[in-house]
Amino acid sequence: MNYIGSKLSLLNFLENSINKVVDKNCDTFCDLFAGTGIVGSYFKKKGYKIVANDIQYYSYVLNRHYIGNHKELNFSKLLKEIPELKKNKTENRKNFVCDHLSNLKGRKGFIYKNYCLGGTKDKVEQRQYFSDENGMRCDAIRQKIENWKKEKMISDDEYYFLITSLMESIDRYANTASVYGAFLKKLKKTAQNSLILKPAKLIINNQDHKVFNDDTNEVAEKVNGDILYLDPPYNHRQYATNYHLLETIAKYDNPKIHGKTGLRDYDKQKSLYCSRSQVQKSFKDLILKAKAKYIFLSYNNEGLMTLNDIKEIMSLRGKYGHFTKEYNRFKADKSKNRNYKADKTVEYLHYVVCKNV
Repeated sequence: MNYIGSKLSLLNFLENSINKVVDKNCDTFCDLFAGTGIVGSYFKKKGYKIVANDIQYYSYVLNRHYIGNHKELNFSKLLKEIPELKKNKTENRKNFVCDHLSNLKGRKGFIYKNYCLGGTKDKVEQRQYFSDENGMRCDAIRQKIENWKKEKMISDDEYYFLITSLMESIDRYANTASVYGAFLKKLKKTAQNSLILKPAKLIINNQDHKVFNDDTNEVAEKVNGDILYLDPPYNHRQYATNYHLLETIAKYDNPKIHGKTGLRDYDKQKSLYCSRSQVQKSFKDLILKAKAKYIFLSYNNEGLMTLNDIKEIMSLRGKYGHFTKEYNRFKADKSKNRNYKADKTVEYLHYVVCKNV
């Protein structure tokens, strides 16, 4: 999934830098701006107990699976509806259930009626985020998952696995340049292919993990961890507007939508870290509340806070330092459509070794 601010290419840098600072007794890693769960998943594989949080619900779903799920899923209650599951080993049942869902007949539900050309052709705002076929496939799959959940035919773990699989799969067929802030006028080649539900990966280990869907500053007061990793928004760009369609697929709550892009209301999900006038106050509040031995902050050289802002605030908790790495910037659209300051940016990993934890 293309994701603004993804740390996929920086994981080794993060791990190597963090290991230079922390002691060997650390076993809990808190990722409180978790996004797609890339960083938390990486450190989960390293054996850490993970605490993840994000205010966006679609992000909560992703982390509820990638972080929260740590045992194999057996789908035992689905045997009545899908008897063939009995023939499959437990570890293969995820694939079989996804294949079953991929073969459902399409339905003209909320996604088709509001985000596909066929469903919006007679409306004031015509949209083409997905092909008609894939919009109906998405609706059929999402409705079936919800029905299974209501009928208690799948567990919470299985439910979040399936929605994660759907969000990641449908994203591969989206008719966008990258994010969901706009759609393309004509269906691109990948958007013309038929949606196939691919099972999300499962990270198995023997730790119990916690996943929250709340404001980071509030969660920081609730949790204790050895390592606190923070990756807030760097600029004014709100994640809620760029991934609103994933939010709607995750919730499937038939929201009131408006405008050319079919945006849902996101007032309760606006981040103060996207506000130049609010970011320093919010960040200071978070740093002072945090209960951790070590606090790390990912932030680049074009963020709303300056290097001195961050150093001054983090130094309130103890010994401050930072690491740097140059990397290619995220581009939500083609360069010809937007003037970027540079092709590369500098990623800072700020840290503080906390006193009086």
